[in-house]
Amino acid sequence: MSDIDEIKNKVGVEELIGEYVQLKPAGINKKGLCPFHNEKTPSFVVNSERGSWHCFGCGKGGDIFTFIEEMEGMEFKEALKYLADRAGIQLTNNFKTEVNSSQKNRIKEINTEAARFFHNFLVKLESSKSALDYLHNRGLTDETIEEWQVGFVPEQWDLLTQYLMKKGFGIDDLVGAGLTIKKEGADSSSLRGFYDRFRGRIMFPIWNVHGEVVGFTGRVLVETEKSGGKYVNTPQTVVYDKSSVIYGLNKSKKEIKSRDLIVMVEGQMDVIACHQVGMKNVVASSGTALTENQIKLLKRYSGNINMSFDMDEAGQNAAKRGIDIALLAGMDVKVIRVPEGKGKDPDECIKQNKQVWFDSVDKAQNVMQWYFEKVLSGVDLSSPHDKQKVANNLLKEIALIPFAVEQDHWLKELGGNIGVDVSVLREDLKKIKSPQPTAYSPVEKKVDNKEIIKIEKTKFDILLEQAFSLLLKYPELVSELPDGFEKYLSTEVYKSLYQGIKTGYNVDKLCEVANFGTQENLVDILLMKLEWEFADMKIETAKKELAKLSSSIQEEAIKSKRRELQIKIELAEKEGNQEELKKLIEEFKNL
Repeated sequence: MSDIDEIKNKVGVEELIGEYVQLKPAGINKKGLCPFHNEKTPSFVVNSERGSWHCFGCGKGGDIFTFIEEMEGMEFKEALKYLADRAGIQLTNNFKTEVNSSQKNRIKEINTEAARFFHNFLVKLESSKSALDYLHNRGLTDETIEEWQVGFVPEQWDLLTQYLMKKGFGIDDLVGAGLTIKKEGADSSSLRGFYDRFRGRIMFPIWNVHGEVVGFTGRVLVETEKSGGKYVNTPQTVVYDKSSVIYGLNKSKKEIKSRDLIVMVEGQMDVIACHQVGMKNVVASSGTALTENQIKLLKRYSGNINMSFDMDEAGQNAAKRGIDIALLAGMDVKVIRVPEGKGKDPDECIKQNKQVWFDSVDKAQNVMQWYFEKVLSGVDLSSPHDKQKVANNLLKEIALIPFAVEQDHWLKELGGNIGVDVSVLREDLKKIKSPQPTAYSPVEKKVDNKEIIKIEKTKFDILLEQAFSLLLKYPELVSELPDGFEKYLSTEVYKSLYQGIKTGYNVDKLCEVANFGTQENLVDILLMKLEWEFADMKIETAKKELAKLSSSIQEEAIKSKRRELQIKIELAEKEGNQEELKKLIEEFKNL
């Protein structure tokens, strides 16, 4: 029996898929809603005898390997290792070679070994006493430190790199894992010019949902001018995408499913503190706004989420985008409010009185109620202007709710609060374009300073990403782009990046010129796309591909301009502005 047959026998297709899809008996098969496309009537069928699955709606199908590849975005080598580990099967030599040929699998092995190194250094070496004392003072027990594999690395330049090299790992893979930094011009045949990213830090491993170590957060133990920030994280790698990972989900998913509730906090210490006192359905966004990918991942386990975040203006603004995405996904969102003076975060609240934290989670407030309180606070409802302002703010939030009955409830609530007939509010609601958050913030366009239109990631955005990913790989190809190409770029960020590539900036400098500020850096996204789509592409092929992309970008830019003009034409018609309308129609004809 081959390894693949043995894995199929030990990992039942029904058991595996049942972790993702709610299956119900249908004759000799099991049936459920397809996880790969939206449907209301189940067309996804699992046959245990044959070990197969098929969706009659979208046409996808296969065995446990193809399911994991599709569901988790894994390549076959990754799926093979994941399912073999799950089945407890030692792969034979041929398949070991297959698994080890995958850079992703090698980097996961490196991360696992690094986590073991950091943890052993913390708990077994006398030189780590100050780090262990710090963790004990923060309230962590030895059992918790063991469970979460918390570690420490001293302030030495290449201690981890030297250790991992002696374990047989290659320097290029160490750099690829984000654990080792290569100085510009360093030679891979020598260790000179390579140094550890994490030095003098308490280390927290970051796991994906399957319990594989994909990255780290390092908290500096003693802050100095050269510390480089209180926290340092693994950069974007082929196995770590911070917009798709939820800290603690690997340890929380069963409890989340059992309680049908996600408790979302901000920091890793908050998660660990909650688990230590018995609240084990807690995960963290690691201080960043929730993304669409993270919400999709969380929805596998529950449609209910109670969120804790800083209640100051900055904290509320940072949380809002994640809340919007969760509402659009149809999740029931509540806001956790810790009483004044009872701790600025969950960790601090638990230290003061854990029961206060438990009660705060139980009494979490519906997010729409929270929005209502926030917007209505201090408003003069006798003023028509203030009434309209309240309506505008709250209708934007109500528009996010995808369910008609819930929308109707909150429209009536709003009407009752401001003394306006619900039919009037419904008319205003029709005019609101509900934003569609994507993996990073959508483009904003202003039409005659009167309306802001949020445009979700389009084919044009994807084409730009592909073109600029190729340019990061082969910056010399920028000279192959047609004259005037810059005018087709959709944002100032892309224009800055284009100029930076023409100027010959390195990746670090390009990160500076193309920074979204509090959002993810475009260069990181493009580098990730490069690894996925174009890593093995030779320059001649890239040259042809870039020519096709630049042509498509020009076509899409013109289409986009037409759509924008159509919106302006509609506005001009609505306002009866004949002069403006004539000018816009002429401009549209000339495209």
